Amino acid sequence: MRMGRRAAPVLALAGVLLAACSNTPPPPVVSSPAASSTPALPTPSQIVVGVDDVVGGYNPHNLADASTVTSALSQLLLPSVFRTADDGTRTLDKTLMTSAEVVSQMPFTVKYEIRPDASWSDGAPIATEDFIYLYNAMKSEPGVIEPAGYRLISNIDQRDGGKGVEVTFTKPYPAWQTLFDNLLPQHLLKDAPGGWPTALASSFPAVAGPFAIKSIDTARGEVILQRNDRYWEKPAAVDTLVLRRSDPSGIATALRSGNDQFSITRTDSAGLQLLNDLGPAVQLHTLARPVEASVLLRPVSATLSSPELRAGVAALIDRSKLIAAGAKGGPAAAMKADAQVMPPADKGYAATIPAGPPAAPDAAKAEQHFKAAGYTKDAGVWRKGAKTLSLVIASPGPAEPYASIVKELSAELIAGGVQVTAVTPAPRDLFSSLLAMPVVNGQQQAGPDANGNVGVDIAVVPQSVGGDPASVLASNFGCAPEQATADKTKPVVPANAAGLCDESLQATIDSALTGSTTVAEALKTLEPALWAANVAIPLFQEADTLAVGKGVSGLTPGPPMGSPFGSAVNWTRGSN
Repeated sequence: MRMGRRAAPVLALAGVLLAACSNTPPPPVVSSPAASSTPALPTPSQIVVGVDDVVGGYNPHNLADASTVTSALSQLLLPSVFRTADDGTRTLDKTLMTSAEVVSQMPFTVKYEIRPDASWSDGAPIATEDFIYLYNAMKSEPGVIEPAGYRLISNIDQRDGGKGVEVTFTKPYPAWQTLFDNLLPQHLLKDAPGGWPTALASSFPAVAGPFAIKSIDTARGEVILQRNDRYWEKPAAVDTLVLRRSDPSGIATALRSGNDQFSITRTDSAGLQLLNDLGPAVQLHTLARPVEASVLLRPVSATLSSPELRAGVAALIDRSKLIAAGAKGGPAAAMKADAQVMPPADKGYAATIPAGPPAAPDAAKAEQHFKAAGYTKDAGVWRKGAKTLSLVIASPGPAEPYASIVKELSAELIAGGVQVTAVTPAPRDLFSSLLAMPVVNGQQQAGPDANGNVGVDIAVVPQSVGGDPASVLASNFGCAPEQATADKTKPVVPANAAGLCDESLQATIDSALTGSTTVAEALKTLEPALWAANVAIPLFQEADTLAVGKGVSGLTPGPPMGSPFGSAVNWTRGSN
């Protein structure tokens, strides 16, 4: 070792002497920037989307979280067994599944095969447990969107190491392809504090789509998504998507300058005019959303359990004014909902609303119904003995269009002699607590419960529409399966936000859900009966305005009552 260290200087010295004796001049020194030897990094591609808000609550299965941003994020981040194509048909999503098919009619059984490489962003495989987690929540949790199909499931079995799923139903379910959209990571959510009501309350613990969350900043009003490097399928064409909150004026300015490539927002007449003023450089599309703004006169209310009182309240309501107050001249104003089940944007929609209340107010009829219920008008207020007719109206926080509708509705009822107390609980509390207060013998208790919750007489809320019509019908107006055999003296959670469970209608609802009769045939009986019950008064289907500026290619409005974000993996930056 020592000899090697001595030899090194000698060799070096010999090299120097040899160079000195050479007639060849040393090569010239050429200076060049360091960057020339390293390829320049490409500029990340980014698409910015203007939105109304990015407020927390991103569970696509909860009515409390229903919003444009929730729909967008679920399309970008969560896996689904089937997806709705732009023509409205349901197609198997082969980025997640290898197959899904009915394998038995007796009992009705569906077998699903998940791709072996499909996994969550933390490395956990997408498997049977994710199906079971969603099923358990959808069949039992209040305030979920279209639970009727899940309530028909009797068992889910694991096959092929968790990549095979066998689902057995108690009855045939023709709309089985509508189930298991937006699967959630059960391994991270099943034991999370707060349980199902707080799942995805502020972010996503893991994703399984072409994009992943980089940051969610509700204070700044910004969600930044980046390409999901763990996604096993086609990578997103752009590096980053940004959802950025702004007001109508700010969104119009950002579209004009090119800072936003497109926007998707709820617009009133003024906001729509700002977008129209941008001219042909910005293309506008009306996107119907799968929810309707509705007034629910709840029969589980101790007061409104009386059909006469519900009819009297319905006769006081000026529905046209409620629609005007909520839609404010925006695109939703043209989507008046004159049917109980089918929304205006559905190709099978036809108006079924009868003449008279609730289509138009009728003070004389209201008086007739109140008197039939035993009330008299004293000093402009309806009373029954010493008790004043007083109703609690609830809406989901300050959210629009519901806050404006409640203000107008309260004014109408007060003018008609009904006292009103308006409450605005947080959306999650409204759907999972207040509207889910247990009922005994079909009624909720009149006063506050042990948690201080007050019984809600009238709910001004979104109602899910636009899915399979039979499932919408059963979810919004049907009884839960256990209600038919339940001991009515024991507390039971209402099956829907309206609190409606009419056993005289249930057989027809079930026949439509299981396919033993067509939806069209069932609705011939059910639509008149639901209007006559004065439980649900639909107002209008909600709608957004999609404004597409320059700088984004591959963007389409998406499927009917769907989201344009389903095609985001193919979007690129470029001129339109």
